[in-house]
Amino acid sequence: MKKKLFLIIGAPGSGKTTDAEIIAQRNPDKIVHYSTGDLLRAEVASGSELGKEIKSYIDQGKLVPLNIVINTIKNAIEKADKPVVIIDGFPRSVEQMKALDEMLKENPNIELVEVIEVVVSEETAKERVLGRARGADDNVEVFNNRMKIYLEPLPEIEKFYESQNKLVKINGERSIEEIVADMEKEIKEKAGI
Repeated sequence: MKKKLFLIIGAPGSGKTTDAEIIAQRNPDKIVHYSTGDLLRAEVASGSELGKEIKSYIDQGKLVPLNIVINTIKNAIEKADKPVVIIDGFPRSVEQMKALDEMLKENPNIELVEVIEVVVSEETAKERVLGRARGADDNVEVFNNRMKIYLEPLPEIEKFYESQNKLVKINGERSIEEIVADMEKEIKEKAGI
């Protein structure tokens, strides 16, 4: 079964994980949703060789190398028992994007259908992430850092997927119902389900 892959990217606080979870819950026979962190944890829990390797990096507090992350994503997509797979929060860097692209070229059974970007202003993202915790500078600092990490590679990531006609932007400044409705419609139409 050829798998149809949708990637959802967005700033911290854009709600991308929640959106993807709701869509998967509404379409349990057709759509499965993963976040990259979940995939790595599941691989560790499976006790596979790859899982043991991932665990050794995590235990040492090191970043899991990109090739291992890509392999984990590939395994999860192939093992998924649904035709449509949504992964949120990936790619986060130009390196991840290129590595994913290489993996897709080598795996014709996985088709990247679309990259959906949930667009929110920095103000909105900040309010959502920090909630009412005003005045806690460390939170603001952590948020600003996460935002910077997200924004730096974004123009190149957008350009790359735009050139493949695969980038769709969704306004994340609305209610969750409206965002999910738009995203779900987009995914179902493009996946033909």
